[in-house]
Order: sequence, then C-alpha cells, then structure tokens
Amino acid sequence: MNTTIAFLKELFPPSSHERRILLVGGSVRDHLLCREGTDIDLAVCLDEAELVACGFRRVEPRSTTPIWFRHDQAFGSIEVTLLADLVDALSVDLVRRDFTVNAMAMTLDGGIIDPLGGRRDLEERRLAACSSRTFRDDPLRIFRAFRFEADGWRMTPESEALIREQEWRQPLCLVPVERFSREMLKALETAEPERFFARMVQFSVGRDYLPELFAMHAIPAGPLQHHPEGDLFSHAVQVLQRVAKRTDNPLARFCAFFHDIGKLDTGPALYPRHHGHDEAGFGMARILCERLRLSSDYRTALAWTSRLHGMLNRWYELRDSTRLKTAQKALKAGIGEILAQVSAADKPDGLFEREEWDRAVRVAAMSATDLGIDNARLEGIAPEKRPDFILQKRIEMLRGG
Repeated sequence: MNTTIAFLKELFPPSSHERRILLVGGSVRDHLLCREGTDIDLAVCLDEAELVACGFRRVEPRSTTPIWFRHDQAFGSIEVTLLADLVDALSVDLVRRDFTVNAMAMTLDGGIIDPLGGRRDLEERRLAACSSRTFRDDPLRIFRAFRFEADGWRMTPESEALIREQEWRQPLCLVPVERFSREMLKALETAEPERFFARMVQFSVGRDYLPELFAMHAIPAGPLQHHPEGDLFSHAVQVLQRVAKRTDNPLARFCAFFHDIGKLDTGPALYPRHHGHDEAGFGMARILCERLRLSSDYRTALAWTSRLHGMLNRWYELRDSTRLKTAQKALKAGIGEILAQVSAADKPDGLFEREEWDRAVRVAAMSATDLGIDNARLEGIAPEKRPDFILQKRIEMLRGG
C-alpha cells in the first residue's frame, strides 16, 4: 500500500492530495486484509480537466454509473469515481456500494473512513448489504455475494432476506451475461468454488444463465453401485472438490463441474444409465459456453473433456492404438493435464494410472524424427498409408516404455 500511495502522490498534482483523493472499495478491503490487490479504486473531488491531464478517460458502462479509467503497466486498472465533495457525496457513494466491507475509504495518509461498520464486518468475514437497495440497484451483486461466499465469507441473514424478497429473473435479463461469467470464473478460483453453484440453486437465481445447473438435482448420476452420491449435482460437486484440491486453474475446475453435462440429455426411460452421454456432452458443452460468452479455450476444453473422460475411466479396456488416439485428441484440444485430473476425480477408486496416461501423451506428442522414422522411408510409403505406419511406430514406442 505504501508503494501505491507513493504512486498516487506522483500521479496527481500536490495540491489535490489533501483529502481530495481517497482509496475506496476493494483497495481498502484488501489493504486491511493484508492482501495484495490487483487494481486501484479511487473516489476524488477534482475537475474533469484535472483527470484528463492525469491520463484518465471517461467510461460509461451500460449497467453502472460512469467512471474514469486509466491503465498503468505496474499497478493495473485505476478506476475513479468523480464526486462533488468528499463529505456528503462520499457518504452517498459509500451507501450505494454493494457490501459494507467494500464501503470504506482511506486517505493518502492512511486514515480510514468507515460510516457503515465495514471494518467490523471485515474482521468477522461477514457480508452485509450497504442498504435495502443493494441488489435492486445492481442484481449482479447477488452473484458477487455468492462468489465472496465461495471465498470464505458469509452473508448476514438480512442480506439473504434481500435476495429472497423478490423474483430476479426479469431484472437479471438486463445484466449482460459477460458480467455473470466473470463472477463465475472468479468463484472457480476460490477455496470453495462449489458454493457459488450451490447458492445459485438455493436462492433459485440465475436459471437463464445456467439452466443446466438447475436440472442437475433431478438427474441420477448413474447406477447407485457406482454413484452412491445419487444425483448429478452431488456428483459434479464431488468431482469439482477433488480437482480443486489439486489445481487452482479455473478452466480445469470448470471442466470438472460440467464434465457430465451430456447426462442432461438422457431420456428418463433410460435412467439411471446414460449411454452416449459423452457424445451428447460434446455439443451441449459448446452451447453452454457460447451462451456464457466464454472464450474458445473453454468451449474446446469442456467439449473434449466431456467426450474423452470416459475413455480414461476405461483405460485398461483400451487397445494401445485407442490410448494413443485419445492422447492425441486431448493434446490437440489442450487438455492433456485437465483430462487426467477430471478423470481421476470422476472415479477416484478406478484403475486409471496417471503414469501410463503421461507416457501415452509423451508418445502422442513425438514427431516422426522423435519416433526414429527416416524421412526417405516415409516418403516411399503411399500417402494414405503413412498415418497407420506412424501409429504403429507410436505403439511400439509406447510398449517399449
């Protein structure tokens, strides 16, 4: 924080330092938690011309109030809320924020301004809404609360009551899906990522974003002898928890939770089995990721994790050629590591051996030269027969260890 304050004192003219510039929101929260922040949030009482001179530009988001923005290579994003004064206007600004722990301000000399008791709530890891309008002013804050809860915070009963007091489907229609997805991906990096999804279901919020999530409870995960946890939601939570113990990669955790998405396509007459769910999931994964406006690596990773995870669960039933082809597909999709993590978590008592998978991946990644194939010999083989010839060489390499 000392470095941040020194930077701000250099950025703004000396005449503006005395209580005209305040750190607010997450910047203050992270400082009091002794946690390094990634961005800087400010509330200032300056002229617009002064902000422009300091390199800021005005941004008007579709669903929030206008802010002034500047990016710094060392400090990241710097967002400024422009206030008419730092007394009455500041009080109004803090009350309009989401939770009391994010409604504190700090002067550049370290003084804390805390009209809503945020510091007390911070010590208790308590999430209290700033006002009765907190969620009505921005319904996306509901998912922010769930994301905070996944990181160890707990909402107060009064905050929970504010969510339960109305139906949120129509208000959420005005919130861009990208904002929801950002909260979900941040939640996937927390200590208890499954809590984000559990709270969505508990409060029945976000069905239009994730209809798959709300269908999971009614779907059997599989035959009880293989899935004593019962329903698909419980199974997805277990797999996510196991993967989360091994990696903090949000992409791996996302694939873990939705790896069995294809089971939602099974007709009830076929329960509790889900034949073909891996193929069904391939297309459903793409639909899900496109709805959430996720990047192409999420679409590809989930689609191929859905299609291939069952292969690793049947590893000892597979021929060497099938093992290698599975490894090649995983490499092409960029999920060599993720697929192994999800499959191992899917059936923790299964016979899948990680060392054998890693060896198959190494062999699948080898070039013809690595396999000891002479270029002249390869060119002497008919083009249509070359893939089989190379595959046979890979099989020999795999068997040779």
